[in-house]
Amino acid sequence: MKDFLLVYNKLYNYYGAQGWWPINKNYSGKLRLNYGEKFEICLGAILTQNTSWTNVEKTLINLRKNNILNINKLRLIDINKLAELIKSSGYNNQKSKKIKQFIKFLDSDKEINRENLLDVWGIGKETADSILLYAYNKPYFVIDTYTRRIFSRLGFCDEKIDYDKLQDLFHSGLDKNFILFNEYHALVVEHAKVFCRKTPVCSSCPLNDFCEYYKDNCERLINK
Repeated sequence: MKDFLLVYNKLYNYYGAQGWWPINKNYSGKLRLNYGEKFEICLGAILTQNTSWTNVEKTLINLRKNNILNINKLRLIDINKLAELIKSSGYNNQKSKKIKQFIKFLDSDKEINRENLLDVWGIGKETADSILLYAYNKPYFVIDTYTRRIFSRLGFCDEKIDYDKLQDLFHSGLDKNFILFNEYHALVVEHAKVFCRKTPVCSSCPLNDFCEYYKDNCERLINK
């Protein structure tokens, strides 16, 4: 059986605590968030769809500069004006609609759970799980491109594994603890940026001693 905790420990020992979510101040799973901070995390989870976090940060800064980074003002703003303000995040016309739909959901007083979030137009599994994990401290491991890339290369799964199947592997291989999942996902993202890129930097990677990709592609070349 593949050891997900071993990977976590290796990454944590190498990178240290990441302190996510990346809002205005470092976020720790132990931190009690106020409503505005929770909403900003939810907003970031929607805005980061199909773009980099750098672009999302630009958008959040722009919303803050225009004094509109709160649910009450976003509820009232014209949708076309909102689309203009979030342009740096890409797909701004769609995302402005998604933000408006999400605010309607929050106003409905429905329970904030995975099933209800997935019923909201524009909220998929990755976005829903990001909201639940980072804003509401619910233990749902977030599966993204980085997660698939790293764990398929390690040999834990196929690169095209279904979202729910890979998430189930994490949930069955680890204690369902939101602090652990929060930190683990942040470490995965950091590792994907530093070593496990599209073109990986394998030679000095802290995971290469049990990485199938390294053994099949790099170790063989080194030993020739």
